[in-house]
Amino acid sequence: MAIDNHPVRKIIHVDMDAYYASVEQRDFPEYRGKPVVVGGSPQGRGVVAAASYEARKFGIHSAMPASRAVKLCPRAIFLKPRFDVYREVSKQIRQIFLEFTELVEPLSLDEAYLDVTEHPSATLVAKEIKKRIKESTKLNASAGVSYNKFLAKIASDVDKPDGLFVITPKKASQFLAELPIHKFHGVGKATQQKMERLGIKSGADLIKWDEVDLVKQFGKSGHHYYRIVRGIDNRRVKPDRIRKSIGKERTFPDDVSDLQWITEFLDQLAEKISASMQEMDAAGKTITLKVRYKNFETVTRSSTLQYYTNKAEDVLSIEAPSRRDRGGRARNQAAWNIRFITKPDRRRFLWRTVGIAIWRSKEPINKCCIRLKKSPNNLTELQYFRFNDSTIH
Repeated sequence: MAIDNHPVRKIIHVDMDAYYASVEQRDFPEYRGKPVVVGGSPQGRGVVAAASYEARKFGIHSAMPASRAVKLCPRAIFLKPRFDVYREVSKQIRQIFLEFTELVEPLSLDEAYLDVTEHPSATLVAKEIKKRIKESTKLNASAGVSYNKFLAKIASDVDKPDGLFVITPKKASQFLAELPIHKFHGVGKATQQKMERLGIKSGADLIKWDEVDLVKQFGKSGHHYYRIVRGIDNRRVKPDRIRKSIGKERTFPDDVSDLQWITEFLDQLAEKISASMQEMDAAGKTITLKVRYKNFETVTRSSTLQYYTNKAEDVLSIEAPSRRDRGGRARNQAAWNIRFITKPDRRRFLWRTVGIAIWRSKEPINKCCIRLKKSPNNLTELQYFRFNDSTIH
């Protein structure tokens, strides 16, 4: 397996199992062993933020409408998120990481990369970290160990929950050859469908393609696919890096055209944005909302506050700057009410992208916090919480 002439590193990716739901089951014994759903109310237009493994057996998953989740499992227990608690537990876990290495790169409240190259055995470190997390928080974590971030992240998902999987340089080629194409990080549903039409169904198929041909088919992402199928990922674990953005992804299995549902979904994501920003001592000043329709038409609106904030209520209450319509009339409507960028003739379109960004000041708005990409028939990728780290002060 090629490692691109870079020194072999020892990387661990730790991912907490069903984090929000597991915290609830830990704190409330009566929920243990039962299907728990954290998120909005199934009586309204709420959305699933997390589901316990008992709930997942019924097909419930993150970003699913709560109304659908309750149909899949009528006896599921629906709970509102407690982000303050999740944030405190995350701090406990972070301290455990730091006992083993200073090279810790948090990705969110429930996952992080660790570079433990200086340790004799990354596998033993991963085992000890899992043990310490269990003893300290009573929660399970899964860990992936490999020589780069890409493979470590894939490995952490292999034996969930409470798993530990190791991909060594000698085993990487065979592992990647057998890996289904949708398991490669960065391959969403739309890309998966295109690849399968081209006959690419696994790593063994992908590695046969030249880099030039992959770029022709997939643009700049072609370079990425060419490298990762060969086990090449030279990104370092950077605990103090200046990040351009932080993001997460979710998948919508069904078309989304209900504006009220989307609005309430974004309300929930605003809470997650707030929790993550507070965890990182970050604050922002400019808030940007972005919508992309099925026909790829993109509309953005932004507004700059007079103060820095990391509170969800500030994001939810922001107003759009005064704008002029084609008739020259001023418009000033609530930015969070996404109807203000939805003209009547656009309502027939399904939503492909919705974004919120919090910036320190007026900056290019080509990066967004919440991204919905659409496959030919369904909304797929949801990426939320994306902000410029210049907000940290």
